[in-house]
Amino acid sequence: MPFGAELQNDGRVRFRLWAPAAQRVDLCLVDRTAGETVLPMAAEDGGWFTLLTDRATNGSRYRYRVDNDLHVPDPAARFQPEDVHGPSQVIDPGSWHWNDADWRGRPWEEAVIYELHVGAFSAEGNFAAVKKRLDYLVELGVTAIELMPVADFPGSRNWGYDGVLPFAPDSSYGIPDALKDLVQSAHQKGIMVFLDVVYNHFGPDGNYLHAYAPEFFTERHHTPWGAALNFDGKDSETVRQFFIHNALYWLEEYHLDGLRLDAVHAIVDESSPDILEELAEAVQQGPGRDRYVHLVLENDHNAAHYLNRSESGSSRQYVAQWNDDMHHAMHILLTAERGGYYADYADRPVWYLGRCLTEGFGYQGEPSPYRDDAVRGEPSRTLPLTAFVSFLQNHDQVGNRAFGERISSLIDADALRAMVAVMLLAPSPPLLFMGEEFAAEQPFLFFCDFNDDLAVAVTEGRRREFARFEQFADPKVRETIPDPNAQDTFERSKLDWNDVRASLHNDWLAFYRRLLALRHNRIMPLLSGMQGNTAAFVQLGEASLRVQWHLGSGSVLILLANLGEAPVQYTEAALTTTGDTLFTFPASLPDELAANRLPAWSVGWFLQGESA
Repeated sequence: MPFGAELQNDGRVRFRLWAPAAQRVDLCLVDRTAGETVLPMAAEDGGWFTLLTDRATNGSRYRYRVDNDLHVPDPAARFQPEDVHGPSQVIDPGSWHWNDADWRGRPWEEAVIYELHVGAFSAEGNFAAVKKRLDYLVELGVTAIELMPVADFPGSRNWGYDGVLPFAPDSSYGIPDALKDLVQSAHQKGIMVFLDVVYNHFGPDGNYLHAYAPEFFTERHHTPWGAALNFDGKDSETVRQFFIHNALYWLEEYHLDGLRLDAVHAIVDESSPDILEELAEAVQQGPGRDRYVHLVLENDHNAAHYLNRSESGSSRQYVAQWNDDMHHAMHILLTAERGGYYADYADRPVWYLGRCLTEGFGYQGEPSPYRDDAVRGEPSRTLPLTAFVSFLQNHDQVGNRAFGERISSLIDADALRAMVAVMLLAPSPPLLFMGEEFAAEQPFLFFCDFNDDLAVAVTEGRRREFARFEQFADPKVRETIPDPNAQDTFERSKLDWNDVRASLHNDWLAFYRRLLALRHNRIMPLLSGMQGNTAAFVQLGEASLRVQWHLGSGSVLILLANLGEAPVQYTEAALTTTGDTLFTFPASLPDELAANRLPAWSVGWFLQGESA
């Protein structure tokens, strides 16, 4: 890695910092007993400062002094034991002895993803506590856990999207070896581990790059966080390499199986190849040559070209994208909420659901009223449906609500069961949000740990966001929105695993386990080789539809669903369903189907063909 502190074979440590705006940089070795040792670094071409020394070793704490004044942590630090403003620590990656040499990952078609926040997943809130629940996740039917960002953030609690030191796992979760232990233990149980990474901005507290490397940013482009990261201007090559090496670092040094790139629509890059393309190529030519490595996007632009497949069907760059369109259509059908971005789907949500189930994106180049009629998306029908991750809940869709309510607390249980059955058995890989599977009662609130004026600004800004909603028009009502900086806001967001023992929650858990077992045993083996342009849907009523997929094996998967309160009577002979019945809900559905009826909130899954 060209950045940061690297332990050499001869025991010395090489320190390297890109500081093009600095005249002088010193390395300060920090020892609580001996005090601080200052060593000058050599200036090199291109704004680099380097030092190779035997005065440091594995575990040494250090920081840089810029122009005899400003002390800063290493932006590529592997660990920050004293948070973002403290000294960095030299870490020897070779000190952890891996025993997962036989692990090659899992094909993407086998993905059942479980998104979790390390701090809120358990009372302990660390990597070791996640490891304790791996057997539970295996029994649930999960094949991949996706960690919300763990890169070092200010304070003791944060969603992770305010990280400022992207190479350092946050010390509140444990030392780097604890994360490696979690990954290795997951592999031993057949579980992939993905990490959410943020390459569109740095957080507002603890980022010192503006002081000595302002070339990291550009005023040519702007994002919701201010000046954009400089991916296409003067000196952008070093910035690009910083993030490309970060991706390779997580995949190689931590043996991770994939990355989810957060909100890439907020990355502005007018060069060719752009940073997303260059990063994907580096991963494909690096760790992706020897094992399965999966790159997933969050991209409001619905840019289907990043998801293109090769002639063999493998992903050329990114294997999948989170499909917000499908979530929004399902959410409207369940809750009838139509504010904000839901307005784009409100006039015909079941049509959008059908389009997402059969073509991927709901918006494929049409104008978006919510975005002032800006054209959104690219055609996606030719892509396999495995290129779209579906979900009913995730950290955004729960946590960005004012009170962090989970959908199980908002709607009738039968309606939710019907929609869960649609999502978990459709060809697209499903994502669950921690606790969803047992209808956790705890909210997932927006939380952080800022200080002073920044804390006040974040709290006021959070409440101001909801002022445009009618129910929060009264300032007194907005004051009831939980304070993101309060410790209690974080504590309330932690899962209570004792709830699983209660019959209501255990029934939900059994329901999810049953559906995921069906997915594993009957559907997952048929997904390999599935092509695009092989699915279609027919709308049967205002909230009902029939969907048909041709799977990779030549089998045909059929869904009949009524996702509304009114029963549906149909007479079309072409809708007669034959083949193996995989799943029906409610229990009376087979009798209803015999009479060409779909009762309220009903779902039937059927499989036809030689593999049925």
